Amino acid sequence: MRKPIFIILSIISLFFGCKEENMTEKEIEKINVEVTISRFDREFASASPDDLPKLRKEYPYLFPAPDSVWVKKMQDTLQIELMHEVGEQFQNFEKEKIQLEEFYKHVKYYFPKYKIPHVVTVTNDVDYNNRIILADSLLLIGLDNYLGAEHKFYGGIQKYISQGMDRNYLVSDVASTFANKAVPGPRDRTFLAQVIYYGKELYLKDKLLPNAADAIKIGYTEDEFNWAIANEEPIWRNFIEQEYLYSTDNTLAKRFLEPAPFSKFGLELDAESPGRLGRYIGWQIVNSFMQNTKLSLVQLMTVSAEEIFKKSNYKPKK
Repeated sequence: MRKPIFIILSIISLFFGCKEENMTEKEIEKINVEVTISRFDREFASASPDDLPKLRKEYPYLFPAPDSVWVKKMQDTLQIELMHEVGEQFQNFEKEKIQLEEFYKHVKYYFPKYKIPHVVTVTNDVDYNNRIILADSLLLIGLDNYLGAEHKFYGGIQKYISQGMDRNYLVSDVASTFANKAVPGPRDRTFLAQVIYYGKELYLKDKLLPNAADAIKIGYTEDEFNWAIANEEPIWRNFIEQEYLYSTDNTLAKRFLEPAPFSKFGLELDAESPGRLGRYIGWQIVNSFMQNTKLSLVQLMTVSAEEIFKKSNYKPKK
């Protein structure tokens, strides 16, 4: 009798969970949000040297260099081609504007005091490490980092990086930048603390981007995400058997948390695996924890990794 009762209780819990989630989304939809976007990339692309004083006045934070540097940029053939490609790919930004407004509605629901930044689109010489910059009341988006994974400008970039250089990942990257500031850093140097930190970030993205694909949230392709799902149990077993959780070995972050072409277990499956699988595991642990508690999203941010892990009762599916 125990199994049927468990199934019935699970169905009831799922029903009420979905109902509560739907009510939350209805409340969020009522929030009025207007995202202001300035297309500096387009203004600069069509400008002449005579227009620089006007641009400098309107965007002083973008002009630390003297005008001569900007004039040279206007005349550089590679820069001209780069600006042309961005103009072709992002003839308008309406799709992203709608997505950003949905994202910020969710941010305002969970973080009511948050001030929505002014969005400025730029080109930044394909500096993919700084494709999104959030500074106080400004959000800078380097559109030349979202021209598509196979774009000719990305030929010298490793595939595990270029696969995320597509406009489908743009708003998710904005959410990651916000989450990075909203989630307190790990309290200690253990691998578990770092795993849970990234798990909190991804859980936060679940709430702020409820309609985004899970693969997009973590920066995977669909195949990579499916691989992570299919191998969750052996990944977790390896972490436990190797006693990684409470280790302070710095190399673990490079092997399982930082962007990389694959995760480094030292096993045959390495070549098949995506990088950052420790983040995926942290995501699942935090999900399990939140299913077992009534804490709010904001309260979750301050709970220790140790408490989350112990109360999560996390067990990967076999």
